[in-house]
Order: sequence, then structure tokens, then C-alpha cells
Amino acid sequence: MRLENKVAVITGAAMGIPGKLMGIGGTTAWLFAKEGAKVVLTDINQENGEKVASAIRKTGSAAEFMQHDVGREEDWIRVIQNTISNYEQIDILVSCAGSVSRATLEDSTTETWDSEMNVHAKGPFLGMKHAIPKMVNSGGGSVVNISSIDGLVGSGTNPGYSAGKGATRVLSKLAAIRYAKDNVRVNSVHPGYIETPLSKSFLYKNERSLEEHNSRRSERTPMGREGKPEEVAEGILFLASDMSSFITGTELVIDGGFMAQ
Repeated sequence: MRLENKVAVITGAAMGIPGKLMGIGGTTAWLFAKEGAKVVLTDINQENGEKVASAIRKTGSAAEFMQHDVGREEDWIRVIQNTISNYEQIDILVSCAGSVSRATLEDSTTETWDSEMNVHAKGPFLGMKHAIPKMVNSGGGSVVNISSIDGLVGSGTNPGYSAGKGATRVLSKLAAIRYAKDNVRVNSVHPGYIETPLSKSFLYKNERSLEEHNSRRSERTPMGREGKPEEVAEGILFLASDMSSFITGTELVIDGGFMAQ
């Protein structure tokens, strides 16, 4: 019960239906609920989000879903206000919403760039802008922004995604410094190749075989396999909980050794 009596808002959490491949956000919601948190799941996918929240409630944990476009400030204001109205506090914010596309620098459109930056940079910015003041008022909290190994090194494709993830890394450090004396910690998590519905949707868009996709990602990872969403969620839990009480402004890389190469 490492999050007992904590209230956590988790974006991008609709991919968490039991029995199906889960995303990092959905897996984190289940883990947080197991650890005693009251979880507020948000996502643009209302149908799936409602199913996940309902399934969590059936286990006896407190969970609710709010439809949410992380690139819209009015949505953030509504989510934060409703969370405060329902639970009187916000202790944890996990910005986990994601999107996927693939293009070279010269092939990218301004529409693709704006879409990726909205999700991966503007979303975490708006989340911190509206959630951190509530954390300060209640004595502190923890923000975990999900970036990527692509926010640390170049990938050669998808400039909007990489730029957004890199922006989130530095923005997390800025916020960590600004709010350290207010007992609000801010850290970023940088997953490597993880088997999620988002990564699989990328596969289908690019018409690769499942075997080729898995083999290529595994070969590039020193541990020889893709990571599991649960392995990332455990790292998020560590940063969200009091176990990491003296950690702020840093990156947790969960990549099977990819960045060591």
C-alpha cells in the first residue's frame, strides 16, 4: 500500500482492459490502485477508459474516468477541478498520453508536428501548470512525465515525437527546480522498446510483420527482448511514491540497456 490515501491523475490510461495488451498508462492505473491510490484515468478514448475504470472499481479500489484531450487547456482545467471537487486533493500526476507517427524531417508536415507537440510537450506543460498549484496548496506531490529514449538521443525519424519528448525532459527539470521548496517533485521516465498497443499500432501503420517488428526491436536491445508495460509502471510507482522522496529533476531510463550502447 505504497500509495495509500493518495489521489493520482493518470493521462493516456484507456488501454488497460484486463485480458488484453495494456499500455503504460493503463498498467500504471492498475498498479496504483493496487497500492492504495484513488485513481483518475483520463484519455481521448472514452469507451475504453470507462471500461478500465469500471474494472478497477470491481476490485474494490476507487477509480473514475474523465475524457480528456491533453492538448486542450480547457480539458485540463476541467479534469483538475473535478478531481479536487471529488477528492479534495491531487498528490500524483502521471502524464502518459501518447501518439505515434513516422516521417523523416523533410517528409513531416506542420500538422503532424503540431499534433505530436500537442501530446508530448504541450500536454505535460499544461498538466504541471494546473496540477502543481493544487499540490503546493495541499503540502506537496509528485509529477512523473513519460518521455522516451527518443527524448535523449536521435532516432532519425519522427522529429515531432522526439522534439516533444526532449522538451518534456527539460521542462521536467525546470519544474523540479521551481517547486522543490514546495515539496513537489518532478521527474521524467524514458522507456525504450516496450510492447504496448501504441507500438503495435505503429507496426500496423507501417505494414511490418509482427515477427520482423519484434525481432528488430529485440536485436537493438542488449537484454534481447522488448520491455513489458509492468516494468515501466514499477519505475513510475517508485518516482510517484515516498520511496523516492529525495529524487527530483532526474531521468529514469527503462530500456533494457539500449542507452548504454
